[in-house]
Formats: sequence, C-alpha cells, structure tokens
Amino acid sequence: MCHVMFNDLNISSTINVCDQTQPVPNPLAYYLHQTPSLVHNLEVLGNHVVELVAPWLIFGNRGCQLVAGVVQIAFQVILIMSGNLSFLNWLTMVPSLALFDDRFYARFFSARKVKAVAKRQILTARDHAKVQPGLFRDVLNLALCGALAYLSLPVLVNLLSSRQAMNTSFEPFRILNTYGAFGSVSKERHEVVLEGLASDGSWLEYEFNCKPGAVDRRPCLISPYHYRLDWLMWFAAMQRAEHNPWLYHLVYKLLQNDEAATSLIRTNPFEARAPPR
Repeated sequence: MCHVMFNDLNISSTINVCDQTQPVPNPLAYYLHQTPSLVHNLEVLGNHVVELVAPWLIFGNRGCQLVAGVVQIAFQVILIMSGNLSFLNWLTMVPSLALFDDRFYARFFSARKVKAVAKRQILTARDHAKVQPGLFRDVLNLALCGALAYLSLPVLVNLLSSRQAMNTSFEPFRILNTYGAFGSVSKERHEVVLEGLASDGSWLEYEFNCKPGAVDRRPCLISPYHYRLDWLMWFAAMQRAEHNPWLYHLVYKLLQNDEAATSLIRTNPFEARAPPR
C-alpha cells in the first residue's frame, strides 16, 4: 500500500505502480504490486478516510479517541509492511499512543502497579491545585497561539495549492514548515547503475545493500533501519546529475577503492582487484 499524495492529479494510475516505484521496496511490495486495480482504489479510499476523517475523532469522547488511535496506528503498520520507509512510520505512531488513556493501558499492568500509579496521580493533582496560573501566563499563551496561527497561514495556503512545496520553511525562524518524505511517486522506475571497468575490459556492477539491482535478488527487509545512500540513489535516478553533486563524489571515491565509500555498499567487485579504470 502506498501513501497517496493529494497533489497527484492521476492518483488512480499512480497507485497501481507505486509499490514498484517506491524508494526501497520490500518483499511484500512485489505481491502488493500484483493486486487488482480494485484493491488499489480501495487503498486510495482508505487513505483519504484515515487522513481526512479519522483525525476529527481525536476531538470526540473516549470511544472516538480510541477508534482514532487504532485507525492511525493500523494505517502506519500497513505502510510499514508495504515498503522500507525507514523509521518514518514508526515515529508517526508515537503521537497516536496518547489517544489511549490510563484505563486502556492499565490492563497491561498488575493491579498493584495500577494502584500505586493512581495514588501518585492523586498526590500530584493536589500539588498542582495549589498553583494557579497568573494573568501573565494567560496573556503569554494567547500571544503564542496567535503567533502560531498567523505563521500557519502560508503553510495552509501551500497545503491547498495545486503546486505544493515539500520540506519548505516559510519564515526565518523555521517554526512552522511543510514536511514530506517525498512529494510524488513516479510511474516508471529508473535506476542509477554504477559499474567499473576492469583491467580485462569487462564492466562490473557495484551492488547496493538494499537498492534494487540484480533482478534475481529478492527485495530486502530493513525497516525501521535506514540505508541513507540507497534512499538517495532513488532520488538521483529521477533528477539530473548536477542536482546531486554527492554522486560525483561517490563515484570518485569508488574509483579510488576508498574503504569508507565501499563500506556503504553490499558488493565491491574490485575488492580483490586493482581499482576500476
């Protein structure tokens, strides 16, 4: 399952290939790619429900909040299963844990532990009742909320725009920003293949740890671990070389058989040979 980008004007066609064209597919992504278009369309519907409807349940009663927590965490688990998206989805689940109250978590602890925590909470509540916030704090809170609301206007305009800017700051202090792992998913998969010329005139390919390479090699499973170089190679394949100057540096290091550079990849065909020409 892929995380649908709302600024994609061809969602129905993109969702059919995103399991294949995502940065670092895992073994399950292969089978998800084979599912019928109806399943992919249901994924789009589910994505919209989770991101546009379920968040409003957070402001409801306890039952609504529990449902919202289950939906949000289940959605992230599905995304984790569908691809190697590093630690992003794991971190996204953390705020959802706050939707489950003490009564929910109490079932995972002994009665003795629950009573001890409840007693401590009563004592803490008494101490807090003795401290009343003053007028200065109220004014400060209102001013802070007003400032954040004002700074959020450009972010909101960007969200509603047909040309959304990803990973962008809208003011010098970078308090409110837009963030996204990637703004869109291509409909075709392109790969940057690095090869070196051996002394016998043959070209030998460098194999990366998790980036798709040899067609007879099964996709890897590394989430929540993150191979940053493999991830960056996906971006490099969609952009011009001058937009990724680090790639030139990597190639130069590989030509030198640099140990630090070769330690970042799975297979160095020149490990026991002279450096490539």
